Amino acid sequence: MFTGIIETLGVVKNIINEGENMHITIESNFTSELKIDQSIAHNGVCLTIVNINGNEYTVTAIKETLDKSNFKHLKIGAFINLERAMVLGSRLDGHIVQGHVDQTAICTNIIEENGSWVFSFEYDSSLSNITIEKGSITINGISLTVVNSKKNSFSVAIIPYTYEFTNFHTFKNGTEVNLEFDVIGKYVAKLLEEK
Repeated sequence: MFTGIIETLGVVKNIINEGENMHITIESNFTSELKIDQSIAHNGVCLTIVNINGNEYTVTAIKETLDKSNFKHLKIGAFINLERAMVLGSRLDGHIVQGHVDQTAICTNIIEENGSWVFSFEYDSSLSNITIEKGSITINGISLTVVNSKKNSFSVAIIPYTYEFTNFHTFKNGTEVNLEFDVIGKYVAKLLEEK
């Protein structure tokens, strides 16, 4: 489980495709604190460390992950939002995040508003995922609050700290991002769908 509060940015140093799997090597400033078999959220995708070498570690993304996330477009040099699993007994500063990406969205608009930003996104609503006004959404692993919720789109307001210390500063119109919808909202939507 994660909180959606990003600890650091990692940099993709190598990508090796093997069959339907993708092995991704990442450089991070907390690699020395990691161990093999540990789970880390990468742009919101929970992946297991399979190798550590110096200040770099490697994870493997399988076909299911590549199909549902923006990892299929990953390039060497890309910045990735990183968060280690939450520690029981700590404050939950974001919201409950599972690290299971539901689908992707496309950035459709960026508006700068006197030092902060409003980013808008569109997603495929046929997959039955929903947002609600002032509800929680995870974008590339970042816990955020929804504004301007519509059937297949929503916006989020980004403060300067989030803009600078996550990969939001790399987004432009057309950028594909990972979405994890609020876990409670997903259960409610499923219950309503079954009625």
